[in-house]
Amino acid sequence: MKVVLFCGGYGMRMRSGAADDVPKPMAMVGPRPLIWHVMRYYAHFGHTEFILCLGYGAHHITNFFLHYEETASNDFVLRNGRTELLSTDIASWTITFAQTGIESPIGERLRRVRHRLDGDEMFLANYADVLTDAPLPEMIDDFARRDAGASMMVVPPQSSFHCVDLGEDGLVGGITAVSELPLWENGGYFVLRQEVFDHIPENGDLVTDGCARLAKRGRLVAHRHRGFWKPTDTVKERAALDAAYARGDRPWAVWERDGAGSGRTGGGVGARAGTP
Repeated sequence: MKVVLFCGGYGMRMRSGAADDVPKPMAMVGPRPLIWHVMRYYAHFGHTEFILCLGYGAHHITNFFLHYEETASNDFVLRNGRTELLSTDIASWTITFAQTGIESPIGERLRRVRHRLDGDEMFLANYADVLTDAPLPEMIDDFARRDAGASMMVVPPQSSFHCVDLGEDGLVGGITAVSELPLWENGGYFVLRQEVFDHIPENGDLVTDGCARLAKRGRLVAHRHRGFWKPTDTVKERAALDAAYARGDRPWAVWERDGAGSGRTGGGVGARAGTP
């Protein structure tokens, strides 16, 4: 299945300064940017056709893949001045780079790459900045059996704050951690059918327009995931993931836990230029 990645947003909370134009999916976790970790997750399960919806700071993403350094995360032999790779990351990947506008909402970015899906009835989509160990094949199989237009992974609330139950007299009746409330958050991992395009207007949003309208029609399902899931909305969150990577605590790297997975053969990046 093709994987659409939304990687054109500003990522203001991740920026370190006014001159920093690096998009959030290019924030580093270990030797590779976030977008690589997300793509490696999908590739592990056999989904290696990627459509990158570019926008702000697009050149950082295109340059990373055009000048990809396999030796940064693969064993190799240097013999007679020549590098011989013992394994590769992205040899089997096909990456379409699509310029989808600087200010485009996510729904509009998706609309602009619809023709790149080649009419596939089902496809995957992701924000390209959240890491998880969720069972992707299970999510896909469950959705394939359902009569629905979209599926989103949902996770328990991640906030460390507490909700306070107040009476009219100002007395506190109870205190509950947000994470313990019977609520679920959008986890950013989607399985979609072409039907979703019927509900996203021009310059619309995937969730507040497309998914919300499907929900009203009983056409949206959710996959509950209580395992590892970490966003990178702030510099602090990204730094925590980077530190976890350094100490070998990386549950999102399912390719390390489950074996080599996809994309471990010789060759180069299969990349083709895309237009909106």
